[in-house]
Amino acid sequence: MDSFPGSKKASAYFRPDSSTTLFLRAVTPDPGLLLIGAVMNGHTVVACFLASLLIVCTRGGNILVVPVDGSHWINMKFLVEALHSKGHNITVIRAANSWYIEESSPFYTSITIQSTGMFDEEFMGGYINKLLKIRREGSIFPRLKLEKELWEKKIDMYENEKKVLLRVVEDKLLVKSLKDTKYDVCLTDPALISGVIIGHFLKLPLVFNVRWTVHGEGHFATAPSPLSYIPVPMMEFSDRMSFFQRVKNVLMYLIIQLQIKYYLNSMYNALCDRVFGPGVNYYEIVQGADLWLYRSDFIFEFPRPTMPNIVYMSGFQCKPSKPLPGDLEDFVQSSGEHGVIIMSLGTLIEQLPRDVADAVAEAFAELPQKVIWRYKGERPSTLGNNTLLVDWMPQNDLLGHPKTRAFVAHGGTNGVQEAIYHGVPLVGFGLIWDQPDNLSKMKVRGAAKMVDIATLDKNSFLQTVKEVLHDPSYRENMQRLSRLHKDVPVKPLDNAVFWIEHVMRHGGAPHLRTESYKMPWYSYHSVDVLLFLLSVVSLIVFITYRVIRYCCCRLCMRRKTTKRE
Repeated sequence: MDSFPGSKKASAYFRPDSSTTLFLRAVTPDPGLLLIGAVMNGHTVVACFLASLLIVCTRGGNILVVPVDGSHWINMKFLVEALHSKGHNITVIRAANSWYIEESSPFYTSITIQSTGMFDEEFMGGYINKLLKIRREGSIFPRLKLEKELWEKKIDMYENEKKVLLRVVEDKLLVKSLKDTKYDVCLTDPALISGVIIGHFLKLPLVFNVRWTVHGEGHFATAPSPLSYIPVPMMEFSDRMSFFQRVKNVLMYLIIQLQIKYYLNSMYNALCDRVFGPGVNYYEIVQGADLWLYRSDFIFEFPRPTMPNIVYMSGFQCKPSKPLPGDLEDFVQSSGEHGVIIMSLGTLIEQLPRDVADAVAEAFAELPQKVIWRYKGERPSTLGNNTLLVDWMPQNDLLGHPKTRAFVAHGGTNGVQEAIYHGVPLVGFGLIWDQPDNLSKMKVRGAAKMVDIATLDKNSFLQTVKEVLHDPSYRENMQRLSRLHKDVPVKPLDNAVFWIEHVMRHGGAPHLRTESYKMPWYSYHSVDVLLFLLSVVSLIVFITYRVIRYCCCRLCMRRKTTKRE
């Protein structure tokens, strides 16, 4: 592996056979070949030959990671562990009350910032429970009140994140320590603003682990996005929209842009003014990132224009299944030829409204399949003997088990991608945020069927599950997507690590990044050019018209003069 600036570590591995492993670690600022001498009768030559072939000297880089908590950290952690395995030194900036980001880890060193909290797990769980109940009741005013409450909470979250961010950039000792470490790159998730601003403040190349930015879906910030066939996120449209769907698509895009311009940008730019001084636009910092590691691909997304600095790594967290724990394996095997259904609604949605949970449990009880349901709510009164409730389950290993027949899920990106990887068809709830949009993509491809929680009862849910179980097209379509996803020259995680190291080796990736985001909108869309060309054509037409008119007038005057004579 090539060397990276700022590193002082070198590691060498010698594996002469399957039973003997000799690990050598050298701490030196200069790379070089480590020689192993083995004076063991006639084995000296063999040992030296193996050493020359198998010893690889590596120099790791220094990587600053500013993650987003919650399920986003689950994704980031895979990258952190992969980079650590390549010999890089990782530093993670975390809030003191993080949900999942541990302060101590063998894979990274943490910098803990005291905070009142950017995420409020209790609030989010309560919000989702209220939202699901309101959707069941079909109430308008409670829904508006809840959305107002969520908006106020978002403002609180922004203010808390702002405090954490300012604690970092205004702590002179911490800033000096960060600069003295000489990081090669800042790896962050732009779903929040902290990592973007910290990376720019330290003048580091920015690498995004991204699907969403604070402005919306990542592609819309950096790649051309023709609205004629690229649906705005959350609209649940395909890339083949009718005329009126395209009208709705354009209107929603304009509404989002107005919100960004008149609310988000003013708020974030005011913070940039405080950190950097006047003249720094937050959105331009985002658009100027060196590399976008995109948690998607065109098995999952609809085809669309992209950019050279976007690297697709959909399903990079997926891996072959491991054997199940003994008691869980026994339960799965007891399903016989019918197989099992697994159900999980993610980390935030731990329970459903009581009537929905009872309807789901009653429907499961009528199926011959065994069911493993991750559920932390009150035990449904209609739960059947074929259903096992668990607080946690090895989702990836269950999805990869040959007896798994269907996955009942909320539609989060991680779960959908794991289902694609293992070829398991989906029954989707699509409860909040991007979940309905994710599931609609799978529905268009014939690999999923959705249920509406607002109208769900035992019969409708049972019918949906049976259709996915008994119609072979769902499994066939998902397995086709699985084959397409796996048919790539490089594994997504390896590809992501390569491109991070590429940015580190070259101090950024300006050769892959367009500067078009610095252009005003009328220049980007060539409106000024069109107006200029239109003016030139109009001028030519006008001059031609005047010349022809002048010539015609002169000709008429001559004819009149000739007649008089």
